[in-house]
Amino acid sequence: MDFSLNEEHRLLRETVRRFAEREIGPCIRERDRTQTHDPTLLPKMAEIGLLGLCLPESYGGAGMDYLSLGIASEELERVDTSARVVMSVHVGLNSLTLLQWGSSEQKAHFLVPQARGERIAAFALTEPDAGSDVASMRCSARRDGDGYLLNGEKTWISLADVADHFLVFAKTDPAAGHRGVSAFIVERGMPGLTTSSIHGKLGVRAGNTGSIALQDVRVSGFHRLGEEGEGFKIAMSALDKGRYTVASGAVGTIVACLEASTRYANERKTFGEPIGRKQLVQQMIARMVQSRDIGRLLYQQVGWLMNEGRRTTREVGLAKWTNCDAAFQSANDAVEIHGAYGYSDEFPVERYLRNARGPVIYEGTREVHQIMQAEYVLGYREDRPLRRMLPGWPFPPDV
Repeated sequence: MDFSLNEEHRLLRETVRRFAEREIGPCIRERDRTQTHDPTLLPKMAEIGLLGLCLPESYGGAGMDYLSLGIASEELERVDTSARVVMSVHVGLNSLTLLQWGSSEQKAHFLVPQARGERIAAFALTEPDAGSDVASMRCSARRDGDGYLLNGEKTWISLADVADHFLVFAKTDPAAGHRGVSAFIVERGMPGLTTSSIHGKLGVRAGNTGSIALQDVRVSGFHRLGEEGEGFKIAMSALDKGRYTVASGAVGTIVACLEASTRYANERKTFGEPIGRKQLVQQMIARMVQSRDIGRLLYQQVGWLMNEGRRTTREVGLAKWTNCDAAFQSANDAVEIHGAYGYSDEFPVERYLRNARGPVIYEGTREVHQIMQAEYVLGYREDRPLRRMLPGWPFPPDV
């Protein structure tokens, strides 16, 4: 068993780290203060191939493996969570879902420009009254000739005011519960589609988050992803990939907290010596080291499983839950180490703490993932393969 990164992975880590430090780091504090999204960030990410990182070259992607997606997510979140969110939504939740469930015609039409960064993609599942309880969604899709009319509202949608394509989930059979959910690709500019931004967020303030309203938005049959009633399966498979980027990104927060805390603990002196000499400070720093190494092992295991084309629902849920909790604890400890300065945005650790709270909630709350892990062990939940598995890497010729 070889735990070392190959040359391609090491080069990617160095490239993404330099990119994040150069393009995001210098302006992130001001963008966080003003709660403004950087409109130049996504084109810059596309320029170095991040928006199609682990998509096949035949569809305009870079053709790298799924471990690469985890590495990139870690390095982006090391500087700011808002950049990693782009990888989660555009690549993980949307583009990889199109790769898994889309027809060859849909991939050519939608996936190719997304992989190249010519079109930005979002994922629209959550509603004002439907978060963890997906089956309670009210968004509807009613048959209208050879197409559908979509009505409803989605909220807490990352890139809502930025995206060109939206993967929207709606009920085609309201009486069938989760078996009545279907998935649709909605394009910006379709009559009846409007978006708006959410302001006043606790964290990830440099990222665009908003709501989507659909009022008699007509889509053709070509815009339906998968078959009618497959929407719940599609959404769950998408969340597996999104959770992978969240889990790997959380390690980036831990690394950032560790770096900031180590630097400050060596510089700050009390009672005649650096606070790094204090055992309770060492205890917090040691806990960050522990969380970093455990977190990397967890997400790298998932990346390996994805490379093998295997389902990762249990493993990625464990990684997401463990790493997000650890990132929040690391950020809390980092603020503690910085003392009063940690309470000010003069140092980045207060932003790390605010940013780390959201991932504990979204893409499956801490409580949902705890229940899932228990149900697997108790035999209440079976890790059955989906009808369409994620393409393994290297990608087969027909992908």
